[in-house]
Order: sequence, then structure tokens, then C-alpha cells
Amino acid sequence: MKQLIVFILLLISNVGFSQKEANIWYFGQNAGLDFNSGSPVALTDGVLNTEEGCASISDTSGNLLFYTDGITVYNKNHTVMLNGNGLNGDITSTHSALIVPKPNNPDIYYIFTVDAEAGSNGLQYSEVNMSLDSGLGGITTNKNILLHTPTTEKLTAIQSSIPNEYTIMFYQSNVN
Repeated sequence: MKQLIVFILLLISNVGFSQKEANIWYFGQNAGLDFNSGSPVALTDGVLNTEEGCASISDTSGNLLFYTDGITVYNKNHTVMLNGNGLNGDITSTHSALIVPKPNNPDIYYIFTVDAEAGSNGLQYSEVNMSLDSGLGGITTNKNILLHTPTTEKLTAIQSSIPNEYTIMFYQSNVN
């Protein structure tokens, strides 16, 4: 039987809730959607080639920052981000990646990844610093940091009504 585990990140922030960080999506085979106009506009310039999980993040104005399939991270120019190869997610994982901003630091983001089918890589995180590579961002030395294993392929985040708090939720797997 699977057990729900909740991992709470308490982070200090003076950043308000923005509305446009999820306005650009990249997914599937080079597909994307831009919601900045209020209606979805098709994008065909993405470089993802994934059948399942992926994640994208924009700045508070709705400008693309980066996106990932859980293995490779692409910057806003659709090129591999500095140190952006080799994350331990899996393109066949239903929720292979999740991006969470670090409160109180608009340059830092966390990419949480989960392995496929209760694999040994489990739940990990990598840190993105957007001030690296002339503002295109890069993965820091905090890369593929194991938090828990084994897990299922399910992963989500909720920004709490309590300021400065995010909850990352995933399912533990009982597969050994």
C-alpha cells in the first residue's frame, strides 16, 4: 500500500503571489502554449520531445525563463541551460519535473524530479540560479540531491496560504 508523504519547505519570502509564472507551457513534441494574451496561442519553437511529464516557468511578467522534461533543462532561447543535462527525472514519469521558486530570491528556483516506476533515483531536487550564464540561468552544484526513495511518479506543489511556505507532495512506493 502506498503511503502519502508530505515534504514541507519553509522558505522566507517577501515576494507576493504573481499571476503570470505559468503563462507559457512547453510539452510533447516541440509543442507549446502562450497564455499571456488571455487566449492560448500555439508555440512551435520548443525543443522538448517527451511523452509524459515536463515543467515550465516564466517570470512575474509572463516571460519564459526555462523548461524541462526532468532530464534536460532548456533556457528561454531553447538551448540547454548551463549544467542543464543529467537531471535524474525520467521522460516516462507522469510528473517527471516540478519547478518551485525560492521565496525571497527571484534568481533561485528548485526543480524537483521523480524517477519512473519506483526507480532508485526517487525524489530529488536541483537548484537553478538565473543570474548565471548572463541571465540565461544554470544548474548550480546543488544538483540531483536525493530527498526520498523509492517514490511513485506523482508529484505536485502547493503554495500555502501561510506566507513563505510551499508544500511538495509525492507518494512513497513500497516497492523494494
